[in-house]
Amino acid sequence: MSVTKDTSKSMNRGLLTTIILFGIVIIWIGARLIFPDIPTIFAGTKPDNLGFNNGQLAPCPMTPNCVNSQSKDAEHSIKSLSYQGDSVNAIAKLKTIINQEKGSQIISETDNYLYAQFTSPWMGFVDDVEFYVNPEKGTIEVRSASRLGESDLGVNRQRIEQIREAFKTTVGA
Repeated sequence: MSVTKDTSKSMNRGLLTTIILFGIVIIWIGARLIFPDIPTIFAGTKPDNLGFNNGQLAPCPMTPNCVNSQSKDAEHSIKSLSYQGDSVNAIAKLKTIINQEKGSQIISETDNYLYAQFTSPWMGFVDDVEFYVNPEKGTIEVRSASRLGESDLGVNRQRIEQIREAFKTTVGA
């Protein structure tokens, strides 16, 4: 008789735990749908080393969740973007592309630099993405990095490649 009671209590606790977890997930999804722009606990803190300094964007951290066109190591390296024409049009094209991306927000820009944040819809993870237009080379140096975690499942690399493709096909702004 006592074995049956212990099994029954264990099953009831498991069911209660499942119901509570399911409720938390439903509340989280509802909150993200109603308040998609409010930062979550997964937003992290903006790094203090962003920007173009001494001819360089900030290096990637040791974690694999970052790509940088100025990086020398294969894990973080990605090809810079190419453009033709003047740098003003290049920045304008980038702005158009970024503004069309869901979860994107341009934070700051100059005539040759653009910094944007990309926020994932459900969990609210924030990635910092930078572009520096180098008019002498006709290239745009890029850096895209997750603020939190170890792996990004290739999201930052995919984002830059999608921007590269859109940049090739977008008519001048």
